[in-house]
Amino acid sequence: MSREERQEVQMKHTLVALMEDKPGVLNRVSALFRRRNYNIESLSVGHSEVPGISRMTIVVDGDDRVVDQVVKQLEKLINVTAVVNVGQQPAVMRELALIKVKAAPGSRAEIMELTNVFRARVVDVGAASLTVEITGPEDRVNSLIGLLKPYGIEELARSGRLAMVRGGNGSGSVSINPNSD
Repeated sequence: MSREERQEVQMKHTLVALMEDKPGVLNRVSALFRRRNYNIESLSVGHSEVPGISRMTIVVDGDDRVVDQVVKQLEKLINVTAVVNVGQQPAVMRELALIKVKAAPGSRAEIMELTNVFRARVVDVGAASLTVEITGPEDRVNSLIGLLKPYGIEELARSGRLAMVRGGNGSGSVSINPNSD
């Protein structure tokens, strides 16, 4: 397979890992990616529904073989309790972005109209800027950012992708059984 063919097969994969909420766990996960020379596209970590367990959403570029290897390596880490490639099943995927955009008095109405069209909202108003919050699929976030660029984006913060398998605790969802040891 040529290099061009390999690049075409590569795509973004979304992995969700559950892990013990202990110092050094995030470092071990990122070291695993660094050692294998895999690039993390985005990484989001926060508490889960179970005390002491954190939920990490990792977006990584690679073909199926590379991602399967990453999942196997993550599962071997002592503090990791579960890993699922949620991109292989129906999932809800969202991103949050805060966008501070220049807003002269003449352009505020246009920016606010764009904000409404994208179901975003203005969360801060400054003398010469507006801060917009948008939550939704990455393509919608990207579209709003693209439309706001001509006004002048002063600052941009994005959460990275968050993902959850659709439906109940059926096959493939990432769940925690606090009573299992």
